[in-house]
Amino acid sequence: MCFVGVFFVFHSEQGAINVTELRRTPLYPLYKKYGAQIVDFAGYEMPVQYSGIVAEHKLVREKAGLFDVSHMGEIEVKGPGAGAFIQKIITNDLMKMMPGQAQYSPMANDQGGTVDDVLVYCLKDDEYWIVVNAANREKDWEWMVSHQTASDVTLRDLSDEVAQLALQGPLAETILQKLTAVDLSQIRYYSFQSHVVVAGVPSLVSRTGYTGEDGFEIYVDAAEAVGVYEALMDIGAPLGLQPVGLGARDTLRLEARLPLYGHELRDDISPLEAGLGMFVKTAKDEFVGKEALLSQKENGLRRKIVGYELMDRGIAREGFTVFGPDGAIGFVTSGTFSPTFNKSIGLAMVDLTYAEVGTEFDIEIRGKKARAIVVKTPFYKRVKA
Repeated sequence: MCFVGVFFVFHSEQGAINVTELRRTPLYPLYKKYGAQIVDFAGYEMPVQYSGIVAEHKLVREKAGLFDVSHMGEIEVKGPGAGAFIQKIITNDLMKMMPGQAQYSPMANDQGGTVDDVLVYCLKDDEYWIVVNAANREKDWEWMVSHQTASDVTLRDLSDEVAQLALQGPLAETILQKLTAVDLSQIRYYSFQSHVVVAGVPSLVSRTGYTGEDGFEIYVDAAEAVGVYEALMDIGAPLGLQPVGLGARDTLRLEARLPLYGHELRDDISPLEAGLGMFVKTAKDEFVGKEALLSQKENGLRRKIVGYELMDRGIAREGFTVFGPDGAIGFVTSGTFSPTFNKSIGLAMVDLTYAEVGTEFDIEIRGKKARAIVVKTPFYKRVKA
């Protein structure tokens, strides 16, 4: 899922950005209290960091961090034909879902490229939520509406009514459990409960996240978001809980090799090229992009996204060119310095002949070429208790 890119546009009191044009989440009033540094992301004023990206990254790996991800979009799909409609627009197989389960899936266009990657929540057999990326909210809505032809399906954009908090890290369950009577240990990975009272507020709580750690995403009425956030901070602070911004969210997701829309996924990058083949079920009935994706599977890919480590100094950022002995062979999709491993890592789209683990290539960084080697991903995988 898309939350934050490698580069941010900062604004200051002098007004580098016209903030009147930006949206604010229901939690915006708390940013100043907790010392957030604000950036423009996906048309929202969002916190990039509080205490610092590296410190916040390590906090989530070792204890727990609290994110405001209320800029994400939520689209309700209801009606007797809801399941059939979603099955048509996603590449994964919705028919394997039961109420109370969440499913990750790309949505493909007719050419096999990626419209977005989403989370689908099955509330009932005829009622679903689709959580979309903030930057794609309007685009996804229009795309879904254009493919909704049956009279037994209704779509509703809930994004402005719903706030989303992400509590991530090894202590996430311990902290959240102090605010609810529901036994959170019974919520399995990629499952949820939709009638959980958290700090006195009805919530949908799912065991999902975007950091590589255990944790929960908590959906509440937008008007209740500040109260729930403050209750989590109050109860979690003695255990080390702190707010975390989008900067650490990006380094955390990259270590876990989680794709970011606009980087590893785009209209011209297919889920197969992005390494998401397990979420593309070409054996199911017709869905948008099936023919193109099936052709890619049958004929083989020409390029693929791989993980790399830099062997030389530097950090390769999105868009930097990757070179083989005979010229350009691809481009970096995401790159950062890993706080966990103290080395420069990243993901790059390269010609298939350079995709094997152990293969070396060069990346041009500010006019100089740095040596990199293809490595297994994810870079980081938590040890489950």
